[in-house]
Amino acid sequence: MTVSRRQFLGSAAAGVAATTLPLGPAHAAVNRRASSVGDVVGKITVGYQGWFACPGDGAPIQAWWHWAQDWGRTPSPTNRAIISWPDMREYAAAYPTGFARLGNGALATLFSSYDSSTVDLHFRWMAQNGCDTAALQRFNPNGGEGATRDAMALKVRQAAEAHGRKFYIMYDVTSWTSMQSEIKADWLNKMAALTASSAYARQGGRPVVGIWGFGFNDDNHPWSPAACLDVIQWFRAQGCYVMGGVPTYWREGKNDSRAGYLDVYHAFHMLSPWMVGRIGDAAGSDWFYQNVNLADQADCNAHGIDYQPCVLPGDLSAGQRAHGDFMWRQFYNMVRVGAQGLYISMFDEYNEGNQIAKTAESAAYLPTNAGMRSLDEDGVACSSDYYLRLTADGGRMLKGQWPLTPLRPTVPVPGGTNPQPTLVVALRSRASGFFVTAESAGASPLIANRSAVGGWERFQLLDAGNGRVALRSLANNRLVCAESSGSAPLVANRDAIGPWETFQLMRNADGSVALLSMANQRYVTTDAAGASPLLASRTTAGLTESFDLTPVA
Repeated sequence: MTVSRRQFLGSAAAGVAATTLPLGPAHAAVNRRASSVGDVVGKITVGYQGWFACPGDGAPIQAWWHWAQDWGRTPSPTNRAIISWPDMREYAAAYPTGFARLGNGALATLFSSYDSSTVDLHFRWMAQNGCDTAALQRFNPNGGEGATRDAMALKVRQAAEAHGRKFYIMYDVTSWTSMQSEIKADWLNKMAALTASSAYARQGGRPVVGIWGFGFNDDNHPWSPAACLDVIQWFRAQGCYVMGGVPTYWREGKNDSRAGYLDVYHAFHMLSPWMVGRIGDAAGSDWFYQNVNLADQADCNAHGIDYQPCVLPGDLSAGQRAHGDFMWRQFYNMVRVGAQGLYISMFDEYNEGNQIAKTAESAAYLPTNAGMRSLDEDGVACSSDYYLRLTADGGRMLKGQWPLTPLRPTVPVPGGTNPQPTLVVALRSRASGFFVTAESAGASPLIANRSAVGGWERFQLLDAGNGRVALRSLANNRLVCAESSGSAPLVANRDAIGPWETFQLMRNADGSVALLSMANQRYVTTDAAGASPLLASRTTAGLTESFDLTPVA
């Protein structure tokens, strides 16, 4: 039986990340040498397991593959390998289980990835929700699962072609004893043929191949740096663009990473550090952004490597999702760090509860004896496709189609309201180095002349709709206004959000933001290097129109 990554990866630093709150100003790495946009750079990639089967589905494995602990017995409350339940309403083929009926009285059924209709449905969801590329996970194909995995690769090819998506083979080398020679033979004899497909992912004209697991500090990944480097260089010699799924602390060579593998990591074209089990809330994401991701991006920039950090929806069984706020915080942090692409962990990983594919939205769609959580577990109703829609919106922000914003734009239920915490921020002018203040407790215009953040320098960042924001000064609890349609300095003196109180956050290449006023479609400037009040008067954004947006307590 193939084990999940969770079963052998430790969670070193997870506790630290979850409890450490400081967050400094945004600093995007400079002199970036990213590849041009392709099928993985500038795109949303989703990890696709495709590893569920059911007796009677025609799969060579003839088992409850990955649904149950004992694949030979029907899944039930005492024999299950999943911790989340899929929403089964759209599947053409469904297989009865040993669970009780759903809360709505329907039979408790599960899908088979081996059914072509299932793969087609999944890729249709990807197409509808901005998932550009699927990384098909391929474990050691030389055992009893091999024939089923071979067939799955062909089904994925067919579905990707049908729905205009891209895919590539991502080898997971976990517990693959003879990996060094067998992975090459598998590529030459089987998988390389898939690159003839118009749907096979390419980057810079080269077919993409993923290798997950080099350098992990556990008994399931025992290869020497020389063996790992040999494999990477072999794939490069085959003309491939090689993506590496690497340990969280790859750069430091500690915790989950073996020491002495830095040359291995630097041999990849793209690096994607693993994050499942490392963070579980927004504060953890902030900690990693400040203490790990910024330095990761800088190292990748220095070595001409594309950086593709993970974004997690969160373990539903552990209550991490916070109705999407956890996932959106990662989108925000990874886009502002300057990542070249994003890897969603995962599309269909019901075993670890971190799937974005449609999931039981309430008790009505769960077996009454499942002992699992539905998407409304924290009291906020979420549609079954919510995390797919959230991924689509995160992709829009990555691609520059939406401005960088810490405010989640995606509503949990289409047409519903958007319950989300109010973020408190400080604005520091890049021109003066000082913080913006609502002078005289809000009675005077805003000006960037404070060296520290106090009560007058704190602003609530409010959702003004359509990806736009408003700022409420905590100096007087009033909204910042581009007074007189932008012809007078900004001042915090309004009680309702209208066009004069609405701004669009525009992301600059250096990681700072610019504020575009909806009053006159002009940028807010700190004229005279911060010596004059803020004014919405500039047609373009330069240094004097750039701010670091920093969450504060």
